[in-house]
Amino acid sequence: MGVSRASSHQRSSPSQASRISQASRASQAACEVIELLEVLWEQGREAASPAPVSTSQLRVMHILDRDEGINLRTLGEMLGSAPSSVSRLCDRLQALGLIERAASPLSRRELELRLTKRGRSHLADLRARREEAMLAAISRMRPSARRALVEGLVGFRAAVDETSPARRQSPPGSAIQSA
Repeated sequence: MGVSRASSHQRSSPSQASRISQASRASQAACEVIELLEVLWEQGREAASPAPVSTSQLRVMHILDRDEGINLRTLGEMLGSAPSSVSRLCDRLQALGLIERAASPLSRRELELRLTKRGRSHLADLRARREEAMLAAISRMRPSARRALVEGLVGFRAAVDETSPARRQSPPGSAIQSA
């Protein structure tokens, strides 16, 4: 344990210090972009519906769009939430007509969760508004900056995929790895 962080940085080579500095600047820039995206996403979410859904409810809708027919228990595990909280989220979404609960054909004791036609329409509208906002911003960039953005985002996605515990622990060829 004897070496502190400060002393280990003092001993690092100039190229290591440069990589750390570049990574730090990239991290700061990414955080700023994420904050901007959150603002754009919120604007799109509010404009997509006269009764906008909360961020938590929107997460439920995205999960059901990807994994249709899951039950409350599985949804709760995916959200990392207590069953009572998940049930309340689904109650509200069902009251808005965005999801439905139906008896499972495999087990009469379980209910499957699905997006309704209105729920799918809401997500499609939201995605279209978000894409419009992104396109408006990206179209103002120079072509070289757009190419760099694509290259950077592809590299970032690959790095996240490599460091994600779910992806490292999933068996080869699973849906998580190939997503």
